[in-house]
This record gives sequence, structure tokens and C-alpha cells, in this order.
Amino acid sequence: MKFYKYQGTGNDFVMIDNRTEFFPKKNIQLINQLCDRRFGIGGDGLILLENDSNNLNTEKSTDFKMVYYNSDGNQSTMCGNGGRCIVAFAKYLKIITEKTTFSAIDGLHFATIDSDNLVSLQMQNVTSVKVKSNYTFLNTGSPHHVLEVKNLSDFDVFNEGKKIRNSHLYGKEGSNVNFVSQLSKNKFELRTYERGVEDETLSCGTGATAVAIAMFENGKTKETSLELKVQGGNLKVSFTKTQTGYEDVFLIGAATFVFEGEIKI
Repeated sequence: MKFYKYQGTGNDFVMIDNRTEFFPKKNIQLINQLCDRRFGIGGDGLILLENDSNNLNTEKSTDFKMVYYNSDGNQSTMCGNGGRCIVAFAKYLKIITEKTTFSAIDGLHFATIDSDNLVSLQMQNVTSVKVKSNYTFLNTGSPHHVLEVKNLSDFDVFNEGKKIRNSHLYGKEGSNVNFVSQLSKNKFELRTYERGVEDETLSCGTGATAVAIAMFENGKTKETSLELKVQGGNLKVSFTKTQTGYEDVFLIGAATFVFEGEIKI
């Protein structure tokens, strides 16, 4: 099987061109093994690029479909960094050039990509932000718990994140958990514990999006274009505040080809 490896600010993915639908999607063990960093290729997740069978039923014509699996082998909700990487992958395969509309599990996404593979990915509108006394919860394509902390560099993200992810707040499905500190009026630093990976990752695109909106909603910033420092680099998030929530939400960052190869399955 031919595969490709991409990363977006350290969030890495096994990418497979599945337009001929050869890949055994129901084989959870195989997906888990391919994502294993010791016995497989290694990655935070696996992404299939497919033809969009619902193309004729959508309002807009789409170029491809994104199917995303966490490293545990289970199909998951939207992955922002994975979305940016599949746009770069589609460009590499010459499916697109500078812009695209594609479908994912949470609906349609529009994106642009420049000559340096800087991808600007439109995320879904956010209509509900739950602000509690000590945390904020919202869904940016995936569910996210956002919590401000001090001394982020020394914070125990793994244990505290695991505790919240498995708490009574979110039941069996759980939630991604983001810990954030403010660096300036328009820049925040975050670290994320991702469900499905069940560990801290170097970056989370839907998490960065959630943090940006949560900080604005909580009055920590008045800026609608924010910089997010993650463990694997830097992202930007921009949005428009409306009466019904947040629209024109864009996640911006580089998507990088790492290597390609073949693996026997």
C-alpha cells in the first residue's frame, strides 16, 4: 500500500489516496497499527482522500471527501490540522490548485493554499459557547473543553487532561481538553489533550479554533484575528462575531509533506 506522511504544526497524519476505495475501513486494528510509532508508520491519525459520492446532492460542487480516523483506529469528528494537510495532499495529487471545497464528517469546508503550502481552512460556524465559572465548552467540529491555567509549560497536561476527558461532564464519548495562557492582547499559548489519541499532541486545529473563540467570548481579547502558539509551532485563527454566534471562522497554518513510502498489509 502506498502512503504519504504530512504534518501541520507537529500534528502528523498517515495520508492515503483512497479514490479507488481499496482501503479496508472497518479494520480498526490495521488503522491502529499503521498509526503506531514503533510497529507502523506513526501518526496522530489516518486520513483517507476519497471521491465525494454525495457530490450531486450538495449545494456546492466538491473536489474530494475527507475521512478521518484517530490513532486508536476509530473514525472521529473533524480534525482541523488534518483538514489543512489533506488540502496540501490534494494539491500534491493535482486534484486542486489554489482553492477547494471538500466534504468532511461535519459538512463542507472551503480552503485556499498558496505556493508555500500555507492553508487557510474555513471551519464550521459556532452557534453555542457555554461559559462556566472555571471553563468554557464549545464545538468547533470536535468538542472542546477550554481552561485557563498559569505556568502552562510546567502544567501536567496528560493527567489533568485525561481526568477531564473521562469525567462525568462528557460521558463515554469524552471531550478534547485545552489548557491556555495569554501571552499578549492577541496571542495565546495552548496545550491540548486529544481524545482518541489519548495523549497530548503537539497541535490541535479544532482546539486552537476553540481557544480563540473562547478567549473572545470570555472578554480576554477584543481581537478577531488571533495568534495561537502550540507545541509544534504557530497557527492563526480569524472569525466574525455575529448576533447568532461566530461565522467566517478560518484556521490558518502551514501543511508540510514529510515523506512517502510503501507498507505491506
